[in-house]
Amino acid sequence: MKYDANSPEVYISQLPETRRKAFSELREVIRQHLPEGFEETMTYGMISYVVPHSIYPDGYHVDPKIPLPFISIGSQKHFIAVYHMGMYTNKELESWFVAEYPKHSKTKLDMGKSCIRLKYIDAIPYDLIAELVKRMTVNEWINAYEKSKPVK
Repeated sequence: MKYDANSPEVYISQLPETRRKAFSELREVIRQHLPEGFEETMTYGMISYVVPHSIYPDGYHVDPKIPLPFISIGSQKHFIAVYHMGMYTNKELESWFVAEYPKHSKTKLDMGKSCIRLKYIDAIPYDLIAELVKRMTVNEWINAYEKSKPVK
């Protein structure tokens, strides 16, 4: 689902009532545990946490006008999505998350390459998301991105 929002607050205000509280809590967990240097913004119609151009002037290789994305959260039709680009480039981080998930949630992990699909609002493992968010610094993310981005 795509929302027409120019700020995280407007985005959250447009969510269905049934998701608003959980989504707000997820956002707050991310904000509280995000390492220094990342910035909250709106990209691709979602709330995103990016490396600002002031730190990484090259931006995202797909569109250099966009700051380098790291984490995005969005409300999709049947789930809340957490897109964590660090897991896409760091298999150790992904393996850690997959191994830890059952310790924090009774639901089955539904995950794509960088997308964690949270289908059950009352079973969101906030403590695990907090730990995931703080496991990669801005510099670690930039280095991982540089190693994985396509060569021009």
